[in-house]
Amino acid sequence: MHIGVPKEIKDQEFRVGLTPAAVRALSDQGHSVAIEVRAGEGSGFTDRDYLEAGARIVETATEVYAQPMIVKVKEPLPPEYALLGKGQILFTYLHLAASRELTEALLNSGATCIAYETVALADGRLPLLTPMSAIAGRLAVQFGARFLEKQQGGRGVLLGGVPGVAAGHVVILGGGIVGTEAARIAVGMGARVTILDVNLDRLAYLEDLFGSRVELLFSTRRTIEQVVPGADLLIGAVLVTGRRAPKLVSRAVVGRMNPGSVIVDVAVDQGGCVETLRPTSHSEPVYLEAGVVHYGVPNMPGAVPWTATQALNNATLPYVIKLAELGYPQATERDPALALGINIAHSRLIHPAVQQVFPDLIHA
Repeated sequence: MHIGVPKEIKDQEFRVGLTPAAVRALSDQGHSVAIEVRAGEGSGFTDRDYLEAGARIVETATEVYAQPMIVKVKEPLPPEYALLGKGQILFTYLHLAASRELTEALLNSGATCIAYETVALADGRLPLLTPMSAIAGRLAVQFGARFLEKQQGGRGVLLGGVPGVAAGHVVILGGGIVGTEAARIAVGMGARVTILDVNLDRLAYLEDLFGSRVELLFSTRRTIEQVVPGADLLIGAVLVTGRRAPKLVSRAVVGRMNPGSVIVDVAVDQGGCVETLRPTSHSEPVYLEAGVVHYGVPNMPGAVPWTATQALNNATLPYVIKLAELGYPQATERDPALALGINIAHSRLIHPAVQQVFPDLIHA
């Protein structure tokens, strides 16, 4: 299989689809990799590293997209839409539910689009989303603490407090991977932490994990309205696989938060769970609305690309190899988890969750 790895063009996205180690593994099995010049520099990998691993360095994205299989990190942006073609395999994060424009462009391309975030094991685990969710959860508290600083527009709260002064209050909506990792960091910093979730089994697991160090509440509209206004840092960590995140926090509730409080919505790449939050970027990560600092960067792990690229490749490489060895559709026929990653094939919308978001595109 001939595989192309483009340089990511999303704002300050420094991750890369394949590491030199992954390229070596593919090369050793007889596959060829064309990687765009300087695509790995942001993650700490030089063109020489890729050449020594067996890759071919190409000068333009057009040359990369001439390969039958494309491995990326983030969803294609408008300048890349026309580069995709019929019969091509695109393997990357897509988050189609958040963008009708992207969904229509990929349907028109004729490419087979397999999304990292919907590859799912029989027990419901999402093996290609988990490593980035863990990183995003940890970063959510790190960024939240930063923007709570007065110089960054926050109310000047130290999350861990000091003797004689109360610790900051971190409220986390969702107790999955993102929420758990956010709580782990917030607890380590000495913050007061509250997690809300609708899954009683998950809440029981979190009690075993954190004990009395975290307050665990069943999530209802009333509970959200009672707890969120007192948060110094609110973290949105809600996930509904393949679908838009539900809007759990209304504009009215945000308006009751203390001026200078911070919202970090990790669910922003699926539309976000806070009504007032919109996507931002690493270049301009925050904005102020209702006196509250809003952080909505959809590619948070791009801030730590050396760590994130390697963590992502550890998870994706076995699936990349399977697609390279067998092609489509044989690879997905043999691997039910990979089959659930198919969002678009033969210019048709395939994934049931995305179909529910765009029902008019099912037979378009």
